[in-house]
Amino acid sequence: MDTAAGSNPNQPFATRLLAWFDQHGRKNLPWQHPRTPYRVWISEIMLQQTQVSTVIPYFERWMLRFPELVTLAAAPLDDVLEHWAGLGYYARARNLHRAAKLCMERHDGDLPLTAEELCELPGIGLSTANAIISQSTGLPAAVLDGNARRVLARHISLEIWPGSPAGQKILWAKAEQRLPKSRGDDYTQAIMDLGALVCLRSKPRCTECPVSEDCRALLEGAVNRLPVAKTPTKVSQRGVYWLALLDEQQRILLQKRPPTGIWGGLWCLPEADSLQQLELDCGLDLSTAQSLDKRAHRLTHIAMSIHPLLLDAKSGKQVKPNPELQVREATEQRWFGLEPTQLPGIPRPLVTLLAELRQQYSSAKSCT
Repeated sequence: MDTAAGSNPNQPFATRLLAWFDQHGRKNLPWQHPRTPYRVWISEIMLQQTQVSTVIPYFERWMLRFPELVTLAAAPLDDVLEHWAGLGYYARARNLHRAAKLCMERHDGDLPLTAEELCELPGIGLSTANAIISQSTGLPAAVLDGNARRVLARHISLEIWPGSPAGQKILWAKAEQRLPKSRGDDYTQAIMDLGALVCLRSKPRCTECPVSEDCRALLEGAVNRLPVAKTPTKVSQRGVYWLALLDEQQRILLQKRPPTGIWGGLWCLPEADSLQQLELDCGLDLSTAQSLDKRAHRLTHIAMSIHPLLLDAKSGKQVKPNPELQVREATEQRWFGLEPTQLPGIPRPLVTLLAELRQQYSSAKSCT
């Protein structure tokens, strides 16, 4: 069996991992220069269930708008959600905003640097708290993000789902045991990098792994079976109708969704589970509306089938007195231009739909 150069089981896990990191680790990520508590915090939240390559442009755009915690705390939530739109799991953005405000109230505008105080802020668990501490101070602190869990679960051949309470208890103990006495910032990045670059979910590169010599999953031939997968989440099917209502200035009517639930706090098209309900909600006869291409969108536990309809407000016949076109459950409604610079925070499938509408109307103008 080929093993990575320098993989010596007689050396501590951390020593081997740090030697690998010095040669192969990622040292030029944007949140590493400078590596402040605030920048590490934002990156850690963005990186939850999201790949580094996806996060980088969002992080850089975020830092241009919210370079410091005080800027984030003072910003309107709509602005925060707009800069998050497309990353998904929008509760993360709402929690960042709430946490920043709490830091202004409780910590004089600074992010606290104890795990206990960090975990009191919304959206921060122990692993994220330790990542902030270790990467911004250099102090060793155990982390258990998805990549670190996979590395450790294979290294000890954990035969239960790592996310279960029992699995978490075992992995936290093993993570603590493997900590170095110094270079906590590099070690945290190293174990996350090892999972992201070498100890992959499928087709792991075991011959490149610095801790392969005593990896029990590799020795037992269980690498492709571990970590044990979580029981699949039951996915429900949901069909919805969207109304793209345009006024004479080709502005689109959007409604702000309730603060919790799917796409909480984002701006969306009027929506209903049936065409009849959409007509009732909007007070419009939609028999002349143009049906646009149906599209699918997958959330964690919901497979959505979206049926968009397009209607010019001036040609839409009202079927009941409703001059403001108030839509059920909408907390706020407003007309917006179709250009990206004029739009608030909107979910990804709506970004795609509005891009298609812009192209459609642009093509129509060029033909006249």
